[in-house]
Amino acid sequence: MTMTILVWIEQNDGQAVSNCWELLAKAKELGRELGAGVAALLIGNDVGAAAQQAVSYGADLVVAATASNLAHFRLQPYAAIAEQAVERTGAVAFLTNASIRGGVLAATIACRRNAGIAANATDLWVEDGRLVAGRTIYSGNIQARIHFESPLAVASVRPRSFPMPAPADATGEVENLYVDANEDDIRLKISDFRAADAGEVSLTDAHIIVSGGRGVAEDPQKGFELVGALASTMGAALGASRAAVDAGYIPYKHQVGQTGKTVRPDLYIACGISGAIQHLAGMGNSKIIVAINKDADAPIFQRAKYGIVDDLFKTVPALTAEFSKRLK
Repeated sequence: MTMTILVWIEQNDGQAVSNCWELLAKAKELGRELGAGVAALLIGNDVGAAAQQAVSYGADLVVAATASNLAHFRLQPYAAIAEQAVERTGAVAFLTNASIRGGVLAATIACRRNAGIAANATDLWVEDGRLVAGRTIYSGNIQARIHFESPLAVASVRPRSFPMPAPADATGEVENLYVDANEDDIRLKISDFRAADAGEVSLTDAHIIVSGGRGVAEDPQKGFELVGALASTMGAALGASRAAVDAGYIPYKHQVGQTGKTVRPDLYIACGISGAIQHLAGMGNSKIIVAINKDADAPIFQRAKYGIVDDLFKTVPALTAEFSKRLK
């Protein structure tokens, strides 16, 4: 390929992160406009199944780098392999998921290649034959356009920025990339690996999120038990506002907002959340927002499609009971 868009396919426990397929499908669309091919980069211990998935989601070429000590992400070897793949494929763009790992990998490649980078992008398009990235700034009030002057454009893209494609019968080539992953040369060592929060729905991947806020203050433990029960019933992720996290009601990993996670679910249910601008910056792009708050003047109602003015301690259990009946 003379010109390629290279997409890193992030994996958890050997399974590809689904948001990467959204990014790969978008790369395919951009490639048609740029006259470029699309390559997927897979790094790990055993990437055979993920490589075939990548082909089914539109990759013309899958570059596979495998070694037993690449099973878990470490920046030093992953960045070296990614840079090698950029050179091998003649990439004009390197795209990653805007996760912690994807973000740091994108930044490292941009630094090493002296390339422009768009971090936490929410859109990508072609303008005058060049890739352009868009991202929201100032709590979502301004849409910034990032134009790349460098030969290589690097972008990390927020999850759920693009539609999830359907896999299809396709033909693509899988090439193995030789890597010298000598463990003695890798500075960071992994002595043990334990997956946390097994069984929890990831906030960034979730189609539905149920969040609690300062409104649980009357009885924080019971309040988040109720919010968590509704989330569990709906197969949703559990979120929280910064006020709830700062008050110690729930761990930071659940925080949604400007200083937490940015999410774009199909449905966001805000329970006892007032709607501070910092929180709206993290969930304002949700497709449907449902607000439950006993304060009819709470700002969250200005962004919500549906609102319930009532005490969450009464409303949330009622919703859980009703969804339990309907989702059986």
